[in-house]
Amino acid sequence: MDRSFVIAQISDLHLDGSGRLLATIEALSAALRERMADFADVPDRILLITGDLVDDPTPRALDEALAVIASFRQTGLFTDIQAVAGNHDVKRPSQRGGRHDVYDYLHLPRTSKSVYYRQAGLDLVLLDSNRASLTTLASGNIDESTYHALVVDSARLSVELAGSMGSAGRADYAEPAENLVRVLALHHHPLPQATGEGKRFLGAPDEPLMYLAAPATFLEAATSLNINLVLHGHRHVEGLTRYSIPDPRATRSKGDEAFWRTIYVLSCPSSTGQAGDDAGFNIIHFAPMSQASDSEYGFAIARYSRSRNDGGFRPLDSNLPDGVIRLPAGRDFSRDAAVQSAIDIASMATLTREQVMTLVRRLLMRRAFYADGEPDWTNALHTYLVTSHALADLDGKLARSGRKRDVAALAAAAGLLRRLIAQSAGVLGIDSFQLDELVAKRLVNRDDLRREWPGIPDAGIDVEAQARQRLPLLRGLNEQVKALGLDLGLGGDVPPQTPP
Repeated sequence: MDRSFVIAQISDLHLDGSGRLLATIEALSAALRERMADFADVPDRILLITGDLVDDPTPRALDEALAVIASFRQTGLFTDIQAVAGNHDVKRPSQRGGRHDVYDYLHLPRTSKSVYYRQAGLDLVLLDSNRASLTTLASGNIDESTYHALVVDSARLSVELAGSMGSAGRADYAEPAENLVRVLALHHHPLPQATGEGKRFLGAPDEPLMYLAAPATFLEAATSLNINLVLHGHRHVEGLTRYSIPDPRATRSKGDEAFWRTIYVLSCPSSTGQAGDDAGFNIIHFAPMSQASDSEYGFAIARYSRSRNDGGFRPLDSNLPDGVIRLPAGRDFSRDAAVQSAIDIASMATLTREQVMTLVRRLLMRRAFYADGEPDWTNALHTYLVTSHALADLDGKLARSGRKRDVAALAAAAGLLRRLIAQSAGVLGIDSFQLDELVAKRLVNRDDLRREWPGIPDAGIDVEAQARQRLPLLRGLNEQVKALGLDLGLGGDVPPQTPP
């Protein structure tokens, strides 16, 4: 299955508990139902509310917000609903049933929260932009000290995530942290908005630049988190900006696209059209950008708007094909077969023999298991390492429900994989201590491995002899999987369209 997710972003509902906006909410829900119909097969469909759920945090308004969230959940459109607090949500603490603030009442993150969706490899980072100064933020303006407090929060979040995941990945993640699609959501706009100047023609002065005391600091924090997309509300206007920043981990020249990290910042208007503004919402679909290439992924963003005098939502970007903005993600998000297999294995309570055969075929039918000219030893080592981890997961499940013959075949295959790992490591000059560390690492990033061992054989290694010695191991691996009813031709010619 291709990596894919959908985020429906709504914002600034400004519910007041009177029920006056319920008809507007119903119109919004109907529009979302229509737009989400095309994504029913996408496994992760998230409704994201980027703040100002209520106009004032009274008990009646908070109860109405809970009811609205429940109504969205009951539609069945979304597999998850997440939200962050806005400045109106925290104007003053609400008193209700012994709870004294909106964070507890609506279950919103007080500082930061990271939500992982394993099917899509999405890490949704929710950052509260109110924490620094509730009094100041109640008016929507952020002074320099407040901004710096938010920067501290961002920096703390960066350190926290880096420390808990690192290159090995967090325990509940199914792939290296660098491979995650990172989306950051907060209420206030952290950087200049492309459409912010447009309000002048209405006679209303632009609000003071909000987070511009140190915009580079925010971008630095976002870059350190590998953020791909920032979503926010607050201004009740639409806006989309692209920032390209030198990637601190890049090893290529400035002229190469790989030197740059791209971050998109997308704002959402008030989805109920408050303060006399047009209403709107965004649909963000992350998926392969073309059928021809699974490695080129991107964001397809559809923005919808409803004018103050019209009850229907229409595509805002009607000048574009299908009204959709298509943006490349800027990185290769293709998922290794072993990672996808690990996700599938974890989701299965028991395994049928047909499922085992499907998983083994997916894991082993890659170029590293065939006689593909001169081997790319670094790529081969990575393939063998991640495959061995997935086979260990498969063996653990199969031992409880499979036939003894199948279990024995997998155990023998795992032994041959260990020999292939040791051989590839020896060619690259990786000593036994370094190899033990690699084998123990649950998630190995291919790019990190290539940076440390770029594929140059160790001095004195007879590469041709090593390539010849590898073939009997691959053919022996093929004999073991024959016991599972598979003949994959391992060690022979590469089948057409075999992935790396």
